[in-house]
Amino acid sequence: MKFKNVLFASDLDGTLRNDKGEMTDDVKSAIRYFISEGGKFTVCTGRIFQGFHIYDEDYINAPVLLGNAAMAYDYKNGKVLFNDGIGDEGIGVIEDVLESFPGIAVEMYAFEKVCSINAEDPTITHFTNQGINFTHVNSPSEAPRPWTKVMLYCSDKSQEVQRLLESHSEINYLKTTGDYVELLKKGVDKGAGLMRLGKMLGCQPNDIYAAGDGYNDVEMLSAAAKGFVPENGSPEAMAVADYLTRSNNDGCIAHAIEILDSIY
Repeated sequence: MKFKNVLFASDLDGTLRNDKGEMTDDVKSAIRYFISEGGKFTVCTGRIFQGFHIYDEDYINAPVLLGNAAMAYDYKNGKVLFNDGIGDEGIGVIEDVLESFPGIAVEMYAFEKVCSINAEDPTITHFTNQGINFTHVNSPSEAPRPWTKVMLYCSDKSQEVQRLLESHSEINYLKTTGDYVELLKKGVDKGAGLMRLGKMLGCQPNDIYAAGDGYNDVEMLSAAAKGFVPENGSPEAMAVADYLTRSNNDGCIAHAIEILDSIY
């Protein structure tokens, strides 16, 4: 039981899974070993409850962190442990964005219901690819709250939208060069969510570890006792890595568990 009360959280795409979207046999075997020695393994992902379909108690034996760790959901017991979502303070932000950029698609993810404004391809494809049912609404006030997160499909206006969001201190958003901009409740990020979950599970900060490859993993990698980043990760993640592992196509998580095995 060398890993008793050790929590290890991994990002999903680009870290736990390879570029084909698969969790390979060597990774599964390493996680089974980690769990057999008392470890708690989970996933910390940007996906929300309605879009997370890979729960398997053979490989995930701790609550899953969803919506970039705004929510912790215990799949084994069917229970929300916490959901730090955007409340009424987000309505004015979305209204400001839509007034300035009328064609932007808005995706609002509440635990009970997903709503969208201006939903059309590729937003609809984004929903259907993850098996998410959604409802069209005309105003953010019509969408039930709290929103675990909000996504804005900005296309070529991404940087302009982010400059507008800079003026809204009531929410947090993830800076990106991509077409989608993610909004979270102020103070929410993967690092804060990971440490909150660890405390709830009785894990000490120096026994909490994380692996991730993207810009949205930086806070989690920094908050963890040690952060593992695949060698093909983003420059932002690599800049805060304690360990560079094999790529996600060559068993990143298996390599990270090998390192933990040597530490403990």
